[in-house]
Amino acid sequence: MAQDPPLNPGDEAEPGTPGSGEDLCPVCNGSGSKDGARCEACGGTGKVVQGIGGG
Repeated sequence: MAQDPPLNPGDEAEPGTPGSGEDLCPVCNGSGSKDGARCEACGGTGKVVQGIGGG
């Protein structure tokens, strides 16, 4: 079953997953590019989905 949209390497969960939220990509600091090329961690979006909360 294909992801829609597909997950980027920096995503920890699918968008909308309980206990997750959107954050700036830590690799490109939200710019979407790294060293003049598209950031591979976020797929060029500047955002990643990460787990939130504590516990």
